[in-house]
Amino acid sequence: MLNSTSDFIKNIAASILVLLFSSILCLAHAAALANGDTSKLVIVTIDGLRWQEAFGGADAKLLNNKDFVENIDALKTRFWHQDKEERKRRLMPFLNDVIGKQGTLIGDRNNGSMMSLTNKQRFSYPGYNEIFTGRVDDNLNSNAKIPNPNITFLEWLNKRYSNNGQIGIFSGWDVFPFIFNRERSGLFINAGFESMSYPHMQSEASPEGKKDEKIAAQIEKMNQLQAQIPSPWEAVRHDAFTYGFAKIYLQTVKPKVLVINLGETDDFAHNGKYDAYLDSAKQSDDYLRDLWTTLQSMPEYKDNTNMIIITDHGRGSHADDWQHHASKLAVQNYMTALDKFKEGIVGSEHIWFAAIGPNIKSQGLLKTQDELTQSQFAATALALLGIEVSHYDAKAAASLTGVIYE
Repeated sequence: MLNSTSDFIKNIAASILVLLFSSILCLAHAAALANGDTSKLVIVTIDGLRWQEAFGGADAKLLNNKDFVENIDALKTRFWHQDKEERKRRLMPFLNDVIGKQGTLIGDRNNGSMMSLTNKQRFSYPGYNEIFTGRVDDNLNSNAKIPNPNITFLEWLNKRYSNNGQIGIFSGWDVFPFIFNRERSGLFINAGFESMSYPHMQSEASPEGKKDEKIAAQIEKMNQLQAQIPSPWEAVRHDAFTYGFAKIYLQTVKPKVLVINLGETDDFAHNGKYDAYLDSAKQSDDYLRDLWTTLQSMPEYKDNTNMIIITDHGRGSHADDWQHHASKLAVQNYMTALDKFKEGIVGSEHIWFAAIGPNIKSQGLLKTQDELTQSQFAATALALLGIEVSHYDAKAAASLTGVIYE
């Protein structure tokens, strides 16, 4: 028997990574897409992971609270240290030691770096819309499965790339196909509990129709595991499957833009499980390291790929509200279960950003004079592909200043 949900999740992740490693040799022979421009982009969103943990490690007031932690001593052994630098290194070493030295970080509010979302809701659908359109749509006021009326920059790029599979989107949340309006956009999206489709990958990676049996078997095994292993949530699968499918797509199709949405941090926080939340934050950092290492090992991506990371929203700062995120407007309308928080969840508008790659300044934490915004992400992503945001949408917010080499 496993001792905790966290052990269960770690075993799933380990099993899937073993499956991935076993097929690296055959993946090396998959055909790459013909890209006109050599610049590549990888986007990772980590749902609801607070800036406090990202830049400060485990939070003592939550770590020592038996309402949120099953085994305090065991968790402290893994994640606690009196020294802040060591503490954050124990939780997210790749973010702080690698990106923090070779790239750019934004959002550590304790050290003069500020970033916030600008939508009026402070929850996921409006947040992802802001991230991928560079604008706020006040009509998006729920997480309902409604096709997004707005055209994301990824949809715009997809048309530019002639819908040929150069963009892949992977998410554990089953609302992502609606956020990107899959039916209209034609984007390749694997989300929720959807199985991976080898025929689509075969058409992109091997246009001549030759089937790689080892890759097909690997995909089928992961599809079976996803169906057999229960998830704690009805609408969200384990991140191990999301990352596993995304990595297969990366190594076979070799897209120009890859998007990976990790969601366990948000869901374990909502469940009030701070121990599992920390474990998922650590696992997310491990995925980032593995992803960056993989990119540097592939000729198609080495030295021409930027990786950018962002969150869709923050969370509360105290024991009574860290589980939640919502604006004053949201608790009055959509999230009425939180109406005791008359001002909404204060601080849940605060987010963070990280970037690494050949076009990203190697400066560590970027101190900001003004509040940077989530809406600036779209223009920044396009700039890394050599595209001026006005070509996509003249009304979208400008790119983040001080991040990209001029």
